Amino acid sequence: MRDFDVIVVGGGHAGVEAATAAARLQCRTAMVVLDPGAIGRMSCNPAIGGLAKGQLVREVDALGGEMALATDATGIQFRMLNTSKGPAVRSPRAQCDRDAYNRAMVARVLGYPNLAVVAGEAVGLVRAAGGAAVGGVELRDGTVLHAPAVVLTTGTFLGGKLFAGTWESPGGRYGEAPAARISAALRSFGIRLGRHKTGTPPRLHRDSIDTSRLERQPGDDPPMPFSFRTQQLDVEQMACWLTRTTPATHAIIRANAHHSPMFQGRIQGVGPRYCPSVEDKVVRFADAESHPVFLEPEGRDSIEVYPNGVSTSLPAEVQEAFLRTIPGLEQVQILRPGYAVEYDYILTDQIRGDLQVASLRGLFAAGQINGTSGYEEAAGQGLVAGLNAARFARGEEAYVFDRATAYLGVMVDDLCRVNPTEPYRMFTSRAEFRLLLRSDNADRRLTPIGERLGLVGPEQAAAVRTKEQRIGAARKWLDVQRRDGKTLTEWLRRPEVTTAELLQWDAQFAAMALAPTELAEVEAEVKYHGYIDRQAMEVERLRRMEERRIPAAFDYAAVPGLSNEARARLLQRRPLTLGEASRVAGVRQADVQLLLVVLSR
Repeated sequence: MRDFDVIVVGGGHAGVEAATAAARLQCRTAMVVLDPGAIGRMSCNPAIGGLAKGQLVREVDALGGEMALATDATGIQFRMLNTSKGPAVRSPRAQCDRDAYNRAMVARVLGYPNLAVVAGEAVGLVRAAGGAAVGGVELRDGTVLHAPAVVLTTGTFLGGKLFAGTWESPGGRYGEAPAARISAALRSFGIRLGRHKTGTPPRLHRDSIDTSRLERQPGDDPPMPFSFRTQQLDVEQMACWLTRTTPATHAIIRANAHHSPMFQGRIQGVGPRYCPSVEDKVVRFADAESHPVFLEPEGRDSIEVYPNGVSTSLPAEVQEAFLRTIPGLEQVQILRPGYAVEYDYILTDQIRGDLQVASLRGLFAAGQINGTSGYEEAAGQGLVAGLNAARFARGEEAYVFDRATAYLGVMVDDLCRVNPTEPYRMFTSRAEFRLLLRSDNADRRLTPIGERLGLVGPEQAAAVRTKEQRIGAARKWLDVQRRDGKTLTEWLRRPEVTTAELLQWDAQFAAMALAPTELAEVEAEVKYHGYIDRQAMEVERLRRMEERRIPAAFDYAAVPGLSNEARARLLQRRPLTLGEASRVAGVRQADVQLLLVVLSR
């Protein structure tokens, strides 16, 4: 019995990408959500992208995903970060209109072919015949939806609880109920859960902020689109503003830190190290005289401002007191206090490289349920889980992105190797091949893969082929055209020479009319060719490991000399490839060599 091919539980950033990916693969897909109007809602910061996160969004876009398109449609400020540094660490970021982004995602999902939105609360998982696989989802009203593949994208709603001062309440987001019973269902299947914590700052009234003494932060001129499918942006950008906490701010926070549920021990979950609450920052970094606070508008017509940098769960009256010691906020009016949220997540040593839960066939997980933080990390996992849930439902082999192909592969591999003790956040430093995995070339890296898998349509794929041809032709021209005895390629390798100068030197190169993004890619590939070639050699070695598949029923007991720890860990994980096996905790290089010998036979 099959009502759907794939059921996605949750409609946040992971849920949107999971459901739409499965639908693009022609699977009959259901998205189960408490409130269809909340699809794609931004729980915290109304922004997309940032350092390394922008690379993830570009990769999702290159594979036909939705996040970048919705960002371009609703963005109010666009910036490229790290422009003073090398191309490997440059990342796009956009401030969005929160309500418009939500509406855009609702409209996109409700109009998607092969995708049905089901309003209801998922309270349990249905076992398939035999009990070793999932068979569907049970709703609170008793309805059972049957499908061979289920993707859980519950975000902070899984066993969620909200905290601010002495107040606490069940919930996954302010004013929205948690998904409480799914946690019990997972435990009944023997799936181990942990607790994580995150938080959000108070929202401030726009008209109560004095920006006259603050540092203005404009967007880039001209703005660069997030999506490869957006030709250009015609948008009036809004400014953000920078202020800082003061010693008076810190004095109030220190005097009231004991009122924080985090310091009272009422919150057991570990919070994100790189996005701590303001009380955590003040206590941990006692010598710091100030911390930056970015005042970010929540929309063109919104009166709400998001003070990025002062996430807190202190009592509301304390929040108001410390905010009014910050320059520009002396008369600030709080529209909604900040709060913390604690929630369940799956310990990720139970997750495989396709984001399937190893102990329950057909069950996939994506987003904060996998111990991550951030919209972008969630969207990336959603696409990977939706892709593989669809392939599972169709009886096809899982597709695993490796560390040399995409930040998606780096993230999923990181999650599978160790249980995150804190919410996982993507950084460029996590990617050993980051010079190959730039934000500007995500389409050239991944769109051909997406076309082959069925995620990408012919128009998007054709545009990337054209771009590849144009860049290839430009590279060949630079290799043969000479100036003062040197090829233009040799000239461009010099640090002081740019493509802008080559356009002035060579009329035929200028006549190619490459787009600014194409010129940037040509320049990066020429200037960093030595490093790129060395990374490419290492990638080839890694790829041979990743391509060596391990059969699903492989008998680890038949491998002589395999350590007991390695055997136990490999039986628990059932890795899909030799590369994945090599990164399982407790598996030594000697164990990998033994596996290779047996697999080669």
